[in-house]
Amino acid sequence: MQQGGGSETEVTWEDQQNINKFGRLNNRFHELEDEIKFAKESKDNLEDACNELILTDEEVVRFQIGEVFAHVPKEEVESRIEEMQEATSKSLEKLEEEKESILAQMAELKKILYGKFKDSINLEED
Repeated sequence: MQQGGGSETEVTWEDQQNINKFGRLNNRFHELEDEIKFAKESKDNLEDACNELILTDEEVVRFQIGEVFAHVPKEEVESRIEEMQEATSKSLEKLEEEKESILAQMAELKKILYGKFKDSINLEED
């Protein structure tokens, strides 16, 4: 674990556990970014559907349930879309909170690991 002309620092079991934890947190961080992106797209799609529903004159509209389209009264579709929007917003908020928590844990681990290994370890993404 020597780089350049620096002195070699011994990696203890605890250090290895911190490095592994940082790796797991980093992986989860990237998964969360994808999940947040998907949730935002879903939220936008629901908003678009709600807007289209406002513009329609029909009393019965086609609503997709699973892989099937069913004819459903407009009011029922409006309430379902509102429920889906609320659920998506709550999910998005929860994902954002988890992302912030992970970033804080990663920052703490970076501080610990860089404090011990200095330039011998690279925890930054290129």
